[in-house]
Amino acid sequence: MEHFADRLAARVRVRGNALCVGLDPRWEALPEEVRCRHGNDSLDAVARAYEEFCLRVLEIVAPLVPVVKPQSAFFEACGPEGLRVLQRLLGHARELDLLTILDAKRNDIASTATAYADAAFGGTVVAGRRFPVWQADALTINPYLGRDAVEPFLASARRVGAGVFVLVRTSNPGAGQFQDLALGEGGQPLYRHVGAAVAAWARENLGACGLGDVGAVVGATYPAELAQLRQALPEVLFLVPGYGAQGGSAADVAPAFRSDGLGAVVNSSRGILFPFETTDPTWEARIEAATRATVAALAPFSAGAEGPLPPVSSAGPS
Repeated sequence: MEHFADRLAARVRVRGNALCVGLDPRWEALPEEVRCRHGNDSLDAVARAYEEFCLRVLEIVAPLVPVVKPQSAFFEACGPEGLRVLQRLLGHARELDLLTILDAKRNDIASTATAYADAAFGGTVVAGRRFPVWQADALTINPYLGRDAVEPFLASARRVGAGVFVLVRTSNPGAGQFQDLALGEGGQPLYRHVGAAVAAWARENLGACGLGDVGAVVGATYPAELAQLRQALPEVLFLVPGYGAQGGSAADVAPAFRSDGLGAVVNSSRGILFPFETTDPTWEARIEAATRATVAALAPFSAGAEGPLPPVSSAGPS
């Protein structure tokens, strides 16, 4: 099976950019026409509105970007129907040849971690039969419990050629409360120790592109640290949140990339999903325009095919 980093590198080259579109649906920001079609009298109705909106987003961005990142929290908040919607969205993204990063930030110990990992990747085994669940190409995880809790995710991902992205330097304002704590000889901050562990895990399974199947989540809101980590972790894929609505700019994310334009995917959620007023009938065209603008902003740093992006119809579903 093809290595996760090689699959991602190939998609980035074909699309000509490293933009990851985050699927973070929010009820109050959805187009009014979508909300009216479904109503708000139950969580099932909200989940179905999320599905309609996100399916249309997938159709719009699929010809333009290599990867999408559904945020599981928004779907879990809708209960069982929200989880079914998440499963269908992941499946449709695969049909559109998009790579998927399930943003769930999982971790636990022993058999619990194995259950999380198997659900994310290859599926859950019952009586010798494997049942697929999420079938994501990658999963975000928390490293706080250490290697023995990370190991089930690595093992499960490697069985199916998937990847994991480990929280290293997150984009939130309070990240430094723990991540900046000085530890050990030389007083390196905690996030640098985590980064060193991620680098070692990545080197266990490098793809032909020179990148491992274990990546690091490093926020665009800390560009100096981003640059330091790229220098220290040359074989590690970066998932870079914090672009756009959280304040990160194209210049801030530039250090995440290697000189060949690979090594990072930059996530934008609100900036792509909601660049419109809820009453705007042209919301689909605005999503497409926001995607293209972000692609153009990242183009100087990303590897990929030359030439204009393909046309996309922003007409609504018939």
